[in-house]
Amino acid sequence: MAAYAALVSLTNTMDQILNHPRLSISLHINQIQSLAMKVSFLLNFIERDYSHGVATKRAQLLESQIASAASAAEDVIESHVVDQIHGGSITLLDLDTVIEDMDYIKKKVIEFEEEITSGSKDDLPPAYSMPVTTSVRSFIADKNNTMVGFDEELNEILDKLTGQQSNRQIIPVVGMGGIGKTTLAKNAYEHSLILYHFDIRTWVTISQNYSVRGILLQLLSRLSIEIDSETDEQLLGEKLYKMLWGRRYLIVVDDIWSIEAWENVKRFFPDNSNGSRVVVTTRLSNVAIHFDNSLCLELNLLDEDKSWKLFCENVFGQAGCPPELEDIGMEIVNKCKGLPLSIVVIGGLLRKSRMTQEYWKSIAKDLISILNSGEEDDCLNILSLSYTYLPAYLKPCFLYMGNFPEDSAIRVSKLTKIWVAEGFIKPSTDQSLEEIARDHVNDLIDRNLILKHVLGSNGKIRLCKIHDLLRDLCLKIAKKDKFICMMEDTTRGIDGGRRIVLNEGIPTVHHSQVYPALKSTSLTTRTLLIRTDRGRMLPFNNRLLRVCNVSYEFNDKEIKLPKEIFDQVTLRYLRYNTKLNLSGKLPRSISLLWNMQTLIIKGSIQAPSEIWEMRQLRHLDIKSLYLSDPPPSYQNDDIVLQNLHTLKSVVDFEWSEEACKRAHNVKKVNMRFSRFKQRSCEYGLHNLCRLHKLESLKCSSYHRDDFLHNLTFPSSLKKLSLHGLWVCWEDLTKIGSLPHLEVLKLDYLYSADGVCEWNPIEGEFRRLKFLLIEDSDLVYCKAECSHYPVLETLALRRLHKLEEIPLDMGEISTLGVIDLYCCNESTAISAMKIAEEQENAGNEGLQVLVVFHEMAQVESFQKKIQQSKTSICNNFHLSPFIL
Repeated sequence: MAAYAALVSLTNTMDQILNHPRLSISLHINQIQSLAMKVSFLLNFIERDYSHGVATKRAQLLESQIASAASAAEDVIESHVVDQIHGGSITLLDLDTVIEDMDYIKKKVIEFEEEITSGSKDDLPPAYSMPVTTSVRSFIADKNNTMVGFDEELNEILDKLTGQQSNRQIIPVVGMGGIGKTTLAKNAYEHSLILYHFDIRTWVTISQNYSVRGILLQLLSRLSIEIDSETDEQLLGEKLYKMLWGRRYLIVVDDIWSIEAWENVKRFFPDNSNGSRVVVTTRLSNVAIHFDNSLCLELNLLDEDKSWKLFCENVFGQAGCPPELEDIGMEIVNKCKGLPLSIVVIGGLLRKSRMTQEYWKSIAKDLISILNSGEEDDCLNILSLSYTYLPAYLKPCFLYMGNFPEDSAIRVSKLTKIWVAEGFIKPSTDQSLEEIARDHVNDLIDRNLILKHVLGSNGKIRLCKIHDLLRDLCLKIAKKDKFICMMEDTTRGIDGGRRIVLNEGIPTVHHSQVYPALKSTSLTTRTLLIRTDRGRMLPFNNRLLRVCNVSYEFNDKEIKLPKEIFDQVTLRYLRYNTKLNLSGKLPRSISLLWNMQTLIIKGSIQAPSEIWEMRQLRHLDIKSLYLSDPPPSYQNDDIVLQNLHTLKSVVDFEWSEEACKRAHNVKKVNMRFSRFKQRSCEYGLHNLCRLHKLESLKCSSYHRDDFLHNLTFPSSLKKLSLHGLWVCWEDLTKIGSLPHLEVLKLDYLYSADGVCEWNPIEGEFRRLKFLLIEDSDLVYCKAECSHYPVLETLALRRLHKLEEIPLDMGEISTLGVIDLYCCNESTAISAMKIAEEQENAGNEGLQVLVVFHEMAQVESFQKKIQQSKTSICNNFHLSPFIL
């Protein structure tokens, strides 16, 4: 909600100013203390949450007034900061006015709460946010897109995909929003039968706003083909056609809204007469009937039994519903009318709630009330109830999801950074702001309000998504609360918006209005989120701009970053995902951005020494960053970058004792070394052990000496990636001794002593869960199960010399995946033997995936298997190419 976000942001801003050595003089301490007390009182009121129940409308009015007053206070305070930095005049009169307004609202809140507490018990807000038991958390963390109630439909689509018909077939899946079309398609797409059956699998989401060029670029990027983004649509289509030609492919075209969209792309999907298939999901019957009606799969609403089963699995996992909650639970489920999305979202709400009849009855009462209001369709009403019962701290996080384009995959690391920069993450002494924000992401996933999309190598969620209907809900509420101003059909109404979002929905005829409109936006605009395919430089005239995220989609043209951006001294988050012309340097005035937290730029940039003065800097992410050595501190600890968490990708940086002292809290470092210096030992790599909080390190080098020998790792490392190094494989023992290492990626490693054999030592790699070795000259790896006792994933890619995987590796009890990509036949045969042995031993948890680059390699491998009279087991999957 806007009120919570505004109050927490105001609190954070006051704390940052008071703790800043140069800015604390800009505000009178008595005023700040008076304001802080009022803000704390109002924040407690918001966190008690009166947004549901009989007092809803009065509470919402108060919340709106609180949001406006808190935003006004923050505008005044940060305006003082701007004036001080730019040397303007400073007045405290306007802050007195803001404090008076806040005091008036505080009195109204006191009156409201006195009336509520003296009235009926039903008027009081229930305590909704309860701890979740370990067993339920485990269930939530492990669940995937399992189907409930659509087993017959899954079998039907699998039959259609693997049928004998050789011609290319289009299989439409049609049903209303939230009924499970995408989930069904994904379950089929990831089914073991499909993994083996098709040469190529890929997935593209169309959505309502699409471009043919964007679709083609998305498909080609999944093929890992280097393409010039300026290539015209026809040439892109021809590239795709050639890649698909002659191969049996499966393409899922998800969420298509018009026949025109299909007509524009279908010509690039060849009919190879080899059983290729295209699955199309759509909400619209008139789109579905455009295809072969005999292949159409229509999803219907769940019946009562299936609805109850889906609900129970979401709320209770395997535990089952307690008898005392069955009647009220069934009443709630019946109100969902068999729509899976409604069931899982209301289930997510109840899973996080008190498991009592009293509490569930209060939810059922509210549910009946909103369903009888007649204001929206039933599905949106049910979804809105789940938002209403969210804890206050999650509401702005959820609403922010509406900023992202429909059906887009959202990088969690970006999401958490931008939430922190917006200021509505409440600090804690036990966790960093990013850790708290990631917990909020996990909480929203637990509640089924956002979706896990892709996991990283460390098992954490890397990408998430939000369902279209839930995104619609975000935008509806955000617009009502003036939390987001979305530029859609025209630029009308953006003046005064604190968060302005421009996605790709502006018609071409209105493009000439966009940039003038942005230039004339209110001086109090705090956020600009812009996603466009036009390489035009954006104007900046926003005195209090806080977040600027500019994505030039499919555009690699170099553009100039407007110099005015560095006049925005309140800027906290700046991200440009395109090549920038900065004359190779960041300006020395960048240190005036006193609260800059995140700087992400795709380009090669030299940073001045003044960057070491930016005390609030948390994430410095430049494609190629040439970083100056810090000036001597002369025992002045004030200039240590306490908050710096991310530093990448630094080029030829000398890790002096002074540099490690300044950045001693850094958690993630990417560094790259050319041959600027003759020997790697000249870079001070032995000082890295001083970074006691470093968790993730990626190191790339082009030195021919024994680079690894000169590295000294801190014991805190959890993730290590080494690229392009010449090493003695026996020296990897210094990596194996790292006590917390969970992820190890070895890429382009070559033997420095001519010995291409790795002999791990027992007692090392005690916590390693993910091991990747790629493009290496490794020939032998004499490993046993005791060498990697908790390994979960083994990925071997393009190891053309590796002869085999030791059979004993299959005995690792935690091993779930062996993934071979473009290795030789002998390695694949050893992997198959491991799969066979483990299946015979009853180990159904291990899956072995072998991918060859060419179909001829697959045929040769299969021929050898037939000659050896060995059958391929169920947990072994073979394919020439998988996307």
